[in-house]
Amino acid sequence: MRWWPFVGLAALVLLGLAVGKGSTPVDDWFQDLGATHPELGRLLIFTDGVVTLTLCAVACGVAAVQRRWRLAVATVATPFLAVMAARLGKRSFGRLKDGEICYPSGHTTLAVVVVAMAVIVAGVTVWAVAAAVTAMLLGVVGQAVSYHYFTDAIGALFLGSAFVCLAVWLGKLDRCQPQGDSDHNPR
Repeated sequence: MRWWPFVGLAALVLLGLAVGKGSTPVDDWFQDLGATHPELGRLLIFTDGVVTLTLCAVACGVAAVQRRWRLAVATVATPFLAVMAARLGKRSFGRLKDGEICYPSGHTTLAVVVVAMAVIVAGVTVWAVAAAVTAMLLGVVGQAVSYHYFTDAIGALFLGSAFVCLAVWLGKLDRCQPQGDSDHNPR
């Protein structure tokens, strides 16, 4: 998916330009849903920084134990770089919610990258991908009914997935499947 980083970043920019500085009807629907059902705010656990960074540390540790050094480095570096890009995006788009810049969602960007890198470490299987997609959908809803607009979270999905695909491509982590990356030592 070498083309996805370009498509994902283009989609991020186009969505950011389309939604502009304020809310959209879809965003309002999710905000109303959150006001009606505040318990949906519990879904923020899927994008919580402590939870996400703990998963990142575990995934990096597993990659290191497996001696998949490039994957271990990518598992730590990619979330950091993606969050920096989200911060740059927030300043570039200037979209506000409750007086704070919000597009794209940094928490969602971080969660997307960490969860995807964890799937790569665990092995891309149907169950791992299904669990990751479910967690991210619930995380998007959690953000959309509380701190962010729904479209902020969608922009973060574009940004985070672009960074993961870029890391896989640049790190050459997809070259030797199913055995793993080329610097993996099975001992």
